[in-house]
Formats: sequence, structure tokens, C-alpha cells
Amino acid sequence: MKLSTKITVSLLLGIIAGIILNLFFPNIVPNLDQYVLSPLGAIFLRSIQFVVVPIVFTSLIVGFTSIKNPEKVGRLTGKLLSLYIVTNLVALVIGIATAAILKPGNSVSNIGELSKQEAPESQGIIDWLVSIIPTNPFESFSSGNLLQIIFTAILIIIGIRLAGEKANPFITFVESFHEIVGKITSVVLKLSPIGVFALICSIIATQGIELVQNLIMYIIGLILAVIVMIFVYFLFLSLMKISPIRFWKSFLPAFGIAFGTSSSNAALPVAIENAQGPFKMKKEIASFAISLGTALKRDGACIMQGFNALFVAQLFNVEITPTLIISIMVSTVIVSFSTAGVPGAGIIMMSTVLTAAGLPLEGIAIVAGIDRLTEGFRTLLNVLGNTANAAMLDKWEPTAEQDKATA
Repeated sequence: MKLSTKITVSLLLGIIAGIILNLFFPNIVPNLDQYVLSPLGAIFLRSIQFVVVPIVFTSLIVGFTSIKNPEKVGRLTGKLLSLYIVTNLVALVIGIATAAILKPGNSVSNIGELSKQEAPESQGIIDWLVSIIPTNPFESFSSGNLLQIIFTAILIIIGIRLAGEKANPFITFVESFHEIVGKITSVVLKLSPIGVFALICSIIATQGIELVQNLIMYIIGLILAVIVMIFVYFLFLSLMKISPIRFWKSFLPAFGIAFGTSSSNAALPVAIENAQGPFKMKKEIASFAISLGTALKRDGACIMQGFNALFVAQLFNVEITPTLIISIMVSTVIVSFSTAGVPGAGIIMMSTVLTAAGLPLEGIAIVAGIDRLTEGFRTLLNVLGNTANAAMLDKWEPTAEQDKATA
């Protein structure tokens, strides 16, 4: 079996096993989850997170140093960020529109019981912008802060440019280390079917059926919005003459990891490998665009924050005005760039959007219990959006031969 087939089968078996355990063997679920499923999932996540930091750091340096023209670096960054903003806004509109049409907040009862949890607090936007600059680069590496690692890599790349030929030994070392990390990644990926099975089975087996029933319209609406955005991406790819079927098949292993782990960071090594392998993306674009997108690109977060804000407004009978919609849109776009690629990050960042829109923070606690059931879909969209934007940039950007011809 191909890796993509193994991951798909593991996902399906994990979902089926989780449903059976939840419905027919609820008594054994706590011990099974504590001693088998959660440890297996944690081992897999820790194994794949082991390679995330070196993959991001070395990929950026290898990618940027392979681009000899400094103007090309600025051009790539400008094109990629413009793609991010446009697609983020499309995802946000889809999330808001879906909530406005389905009105999931009007179908929820028993609010008092659902809102007993305390709403988690998030980092302020100004604090987040300041925190991108690390005070200690080694601390950034040890904590796995991708934005700080990217900032550090950019400073080192600038230093490499200024150092000229004296930087060649360091570049050779980084390229060698990048190859070694790639081989380690291929070994770690052999664990992915087991890890994905354990993680998805744990989520489904431990979620309460009663809570699911109470928020069924919320779950359906959020998943529907994600599916619509996926088809929008397929339309964008088709317009740029990129086959959506080839794209889906090429990145299927990365999508499977994203759905099973609910972590964009965990899917990063696989996405880069899929881009350079089956999809045959230009190496410098795969290394640069997918690494940057893992830290910044969050279509799933845009849909979730816009959808949740309207859901909370409906839940607490808050009048939906143009000012409210603008506040939601502005804060969501900013928050989407600052949401970490780890499970549960979207719920934490939700307080920033609700505060900006003047909506009750109690709404966070209401959806917190059900978040894990939709998080896999949103993370899949995050990775799909990241790789689709990289694929569009790859198509948009001229080849090396075209670059030479225009030089």
C-alpha cells in the first residue's frame, strides 16, 4: 500500500472503532484512551514534531539561498501574501454566510449547562506582533515557535547574503542537515497509520453524544463551510490550469496527517515532501512557501472565527449590524495569521475576535467541548489552503529559463 492509502484506511478504521467504542463499550473508553490510544497518539505527534523545527529552519535557508536574485525573494513574498489575503477573505465570507443562512445559534438549547466552562484567554494582537521577534533564538528552537524560527532564519539569510563566499561552508552544512532531516522524516512517517488511527479513535470515542446532538447544526454548518472552501480552491486551481485531481492525489498523505492529528505543524514535513515529490513543485518555492504558510496560512481559522462570531451573536440575540460584521472580518483576518498550528489554538484565539466585536466570551466555552470534532476538518483545510497557494505561486512564478530570458 502507498502511504496515502494506509493513512486513509487508518482514518476510516479509527472513525469506525471510535463510534463502536462510544456507543457500545463506553465503560472501557476511559482506560483504553488513557493507557493505549492517547499514548500512541502522543508518541506519533512527538515523533513528527521532532522534525518540524529543523525542517522549517533548513527549508527556508536552502530555499532562499538557492534564489540568487534578491528581487525574486521580494517578488515571491509579495505574491504569496497577496494570495493569502484574498483567499483568507473568501474563507471568512463563506464562514459568515454559512452561519447567516443556517442560523446554528438559534437551534441550541440549555445554554446554562453548556457554558459552565471558563473561557480561555488569548494573547493580544500587539503582544503577538512584538513576540514574533525572539530575544533568544535558541529558546525559539526549543519551544518550537515557528514565527520566531522564521524570523531567525530570515536574519541568518540576510547575514549569508552579506557574508558572501565566507558563508559557503555554513550553507553546505545546512544543505547536508536538510537531507538528513528528510531521511529521518521518511522513517517517522512509517508510524503515521498507527498514530492517525489512535488520535481519531480517541477523539470520537471520548466525545459525548448528548453534546453532539445539542450542537448538531453547528457541527454540520462548520463542516459544510469547510467543504465549500475546498471546492473554491479546486476552482482556483482549475482557473490556473492546475489539475485538482492531481493536486489532491499528490498531497493526500499530508491531508490525512492534518485531519488525523488536527495539527498543521505535524503535516508540514509531509507537505514539503509531497510538493517536491509527486507534485514536482519548484524546490525553492516548496521550501519557502509551505514553511511560511504553515506559520501564517489559516483558512480553517478564518471560517471558524467568522462562523463562531455569528453563532455567538445568534445565541445571545445580539443584533447583527454592518459595524459588527466589519469588526469580525478585520479581527479575524489578523487573528488567522497569529493562530498556532497546534490542536486547540483556534478556540484560544476566539476571545480576540469576540472581544473586538463586543460579543459575550461565554460563547467560547459553549463550543469548546465540541471543537475537536470539527478541528480535523479545519486543519485539513489549513494544509490544503497552504499547499494550494504554494501550487498557485509555483504556476504564477516564471521558470528559471524564463527568468534568464527576461534578465
